[in-house]
Amino acid sequence: MDILNFKFTRSNLLKLAVSVVIALIVLLVFLVISSFYRFSGAVSSIATSVVSPNSQITLEIKNGEAANIVQGPSQASSEIPAEIVRDGEGNYFYTSITIPPGAETMYLSGSGARPKADDTWGDMKQQTIDTFERFKSTLESNGWSMRDIVQVRAFALAGEDGLDFSGFNEGYSEFFGTTGNPNKPVRSFVEVKDLVVDGWLVEIEVRAARVAE
Repeated sequence: MDILNFKFTRSNLLKLAVSVVIALIVLLVFLVISSFYRFSGAVSSIATSVVSPNSQITLEIKNGEAANIVQGPSQASSEIPAEIVRDGEGNYFYTSITIPPGAETMYLSGSGARPKADDTWGDMKQQTIDTFERFKSTLESNGWSMRDIVQVRAFALAGEDGLDFSGFNEGYSEFFGTTGNPNKPVRSFVEVKDLVVDGWLVEIEVRAARVAE
């Protein structure tokens, strides 16, 4: 031991033990920092792989490392409601309207005008206005509006002067494509031989749809 010029005194042994402990602490800190940076690097590479803000990442961690990555559409984006799409606008209606999945719908049964106080029914225009006024009342009483109507079906009967298609359009135009309601539905207008109520010149049914906010 004289060659190493070292004496195993109590003081020297204590210093040696302290040095070993310090070295172990430094090594442990180094390992912790190294593991942290390896984990951060894995997460960073995952983040850069996201190609869309509407995507989500499911990350499985094993032993401090990213073990399994699943990418797919985010739940938030799938919950965003689509819009009702209207195409082919004409003077009175659209040629097609697309209703997205999940939209609310309301169907109103076929209806016609009511007799006046003098027991007359009015002409085609008057009956059309009367019928749509009652549709409007029904919709609004249920929290809907004429803007929500996406489909109109009309079954018309020819009067003494023939089928009054222009009269129907005049009454119809007071409710659709206006300043108060710029929306228009898709529409069918069919001439029939007879209607269930004597005095009716037209029976109308409507369908409404809207995307919940």
